[in-house]
Amino acid sequence: MRMSMRRFTRLTNAFSKKSENHCHPLALYFVFYNFCRVHKTLGATPAIASGLIDRVMKMTDVVELIDAANPVPAVRSLYKKREVVENSN
Repeated sequence: MRMSMRRFTRLTNAFSKKSENHCHPLALYFVFYNFCRVHKTLGATPAIASGLIDRVMKMTDVVELIDAANPVPAVRSLYKKREVVENSN
């Protein structure tokens, strides 16, 4: 895994300073490795070999799952302009 992900090396642009920013791409890599990538020794993905799914997933399928789990946030309204208080001194 260290050889295939540049996030584990310090001297790259992909280095993560926050652990949360490191965990999200790591989770995507694990999903890709187990559900999308066909392994030569197995002849299938590890998820198919273990019986979790019946077909090779594409990354578009993974993105759809992420979108289904996280609904689109509501659009924020514009900020109200502050009322100008004139100083009567």
